[in-house]
Amino acid sequence: MATGPETRLRADARRNRDRIIATAKLAFADDGPDVPMEEIARLAGVGVGTLYRRFPDRDALVVAVVRDSLATALARARAATAAAEEPARGDDGTGPDLAARPGTAPSGATGRGPADAPGSGRAWETLVHSLSSPRELRLTMRLANLFSPGTAAAVQADPSIQQIRREYAETLDSLVHAAQAEGSLRPDVGAGDVAHLLSLVAYSLNRAPHENAEIAFERARAIVLDGLRAHPAAPLPGRPLTTRDLGPE
Repeated sequence: MATGPETRLRADARRNRDRIIATAKLAFADDGPDVPMEEIARLAGVGVGTLYRRFPDRDALVVAVVRDSLATALARARAATAAAEEPARGDDGTGPDLAARPGTAPSGATGRGPADAPGSGRAWETLVHSLSSPRELRLTMRLANLFSPGTAAAVQADPSIQQIRREYAETLDSLVHAAQAEGSLRPDVGAGDVAHLLSLVAYSLNRAPHENAEIAFERARAIVLDGLRAHPAAPLPGRPLTTRDLGPE
């Protein structure tokens, strides 16, 4: 089937929009929320007019960036859940190779990560994989406390963002309960505790030099995950937090 001018135009428009959002994520995270719109257009390789046709003001662009990032997190969590529900590879070689999944060690590997430490179960691996967010998503998480109150209000009021957050909270809650049911996650935490801890780790990257930010995140994340394992040495104060306890972010 031949591709008509209108189809090509729509495809070009989608590519421009995706490129602008991807560029804005990195620009906001690297240089703060006040990066000029003109600079974002330049970095994205589009005209200023193209940027403003897609996003009439900064708030519209920020909302799109947050919406895209949260949708990525939700898709990753759902993909991890779907992969965990597939039959495990048996001795006959059937089923998916869990060793090839991110967050697990390949066969013969000597390095160990949070998902393949002693006592890890399938549900634990799934939870860890769902929390292994790409760099761009972690950078976006850092921005929550950097935007103006007006921009933050626009983000919180967006219906799509509200829906994605609800669905992500439900997915994370299921992953947490599954890991607790198999005995790999400590029983005195909730999905809100997990989300809050990982958000704190991501936000702390603001304080680390750029060249050390990635390794600092991975080390802090590993320490947090180790503390979430079952059989803790001491009980936690209070009660487990739910994602509702955290309120709007």
